Amino acid sequence: MEQMIQKQVTVNGSWITVDVYGDADKDAIVLIPGAMSDATAWRHVARHLDGRQTVAVVNRRGRHPSGPLTDAYSLATEVKDAAAALKEFAGVRALFGWSYGGLIALHLANEVAVPHLIAYEPIMAPFGAQALPDLRHAHEEADLDGTVEVALRRVTGMSEESVEALRSDEAVWNGLLRLASPVYAETLAINEAGHQNTLATMAERIDLVVGELNRGRAPYGTSFDDVASRTPTAVVHELSGQGHLAHLEAPEHLAALVNRLLDSTA
Repeated sequence: MEQMIQKQVTVNGSWITVDVYGDADKDAIVLIPGAMSDATAWRHVARHLDGRQTVAVVNRRGRHPSGPLTDAYSLATEVKDAAAALKEFAGVRALFGWSYGGLIALHLANEVAVPHLIAYEPIMAPFGAQALPDLRHAHEEADLDGTVEVALRRVTGMSEESVEALRSDEAVWNGLLRLASPVYAETLAINEAGHQNTLATMAERIDLVVGELNRGRAPYGTSFDDVASRTPTAVVHELSGQGHLAHLEAPEHLAALVNRLLDSTA
């Protein structure tokens, strides 16, 4: 699925872009990335999804070429943005969210009917709460390098050696810096959203996916378990050999699982 066009959608006080692979006039599977990620990072997954599908990847606000977060930003803002993206298509066959994008998708499916929702390691409060003071300080100082450091070490739990290995790769580190600006506001939004007893109440089918390497382990596996406890009708799947970054490290493997889930409802 090589052809890609980009749509721009006006949203509350800002705009988002949507990368569309396939026929923009057909029913779509819509992908919502999470924090420190953008639509470009999901291009390999999109291109390995079933060729019969139209795949739309939302480039959420706060990352180029989408618009700014705005001062009124919250999880509710993201839900409204995602709803606006869905309206760009004749129909939506499935909604897929990763990490924070999974939380957005689950909240959207409390408000909008969704035929099939797939979420890969969705997170929820209190994810990253312990790092908020340090993230706020880095944000107020416009210190992108500090934001990345805090996000990797204090939010994801990455070791100092692993962080330094990323820093030593200039291209990788610059890519992280490019996506760092919204991290404080996004982490705050996750935690200010609080808890809902049930998620995705208007989804006809829910599939939750956790990477084998994270199952039952903090921070992603334990947050995943919190989400799963609030989606009692969901079926849980495990992606073998993978952690949180399967879309970058094994995009064909992740796409194959999503294709199987889609085919099982065809």
